[in-house]
Amino acid sequence: MSASPAQPVIDTHVIVRDGDKILLSQRGGPYGYGRWHMPSGKLDHGETLTACAARELLEETGLVVDPADLRLVHVVHHRQAAETERIGFFFEALAWTGDPVNREPSKCLALEWFAVHDLPDDLIEYPAAGLRGYRDSAGPLTENGWPADGRVGR
Repeated sequence: MSASPAQPVIDTHVIVRDGDKILLSQRGGPYGYGRWHMPSGKLDHGETLTACAARELLEETGLVVDPADLRLVHVVHHRQAAETERIGFFFEALAWTGDPVNREPSKCLALEWFAVHDLPDDLIEYPAAGLRGYRDSAGPLTENGWPADGRVGR
């Protein structure tokens, strides 16, 4: 008997750099409350990955980026819980307009710039894996939260 196909959540994450600084958002919702991550969100049905990333960046920070100015820099396949898998596509914004503003104060406590090699200790593990993969040029893919053999429950 074969296993049922996975139905992972698909997310986009946007790395916004200003020189050696990266823009991070401090979570205000129940998942990861008080911890840091990049602007991100779930892919909507019928939406391209780059359109999703641009939309989420605008909704959360007010920054405007053309989807053509987003460069895919890393992918993370994350096992969040026994029933939840996520696939995160991490994009670097090559150009954007505007100044970052917290546009979702019910979900975000703060927006702050951090040096790329001096990031806060309390990054959420899943986006931290993508940020490290990008920063350290670790290759295109990180599999995070999985057993060493890559299989669960077999």
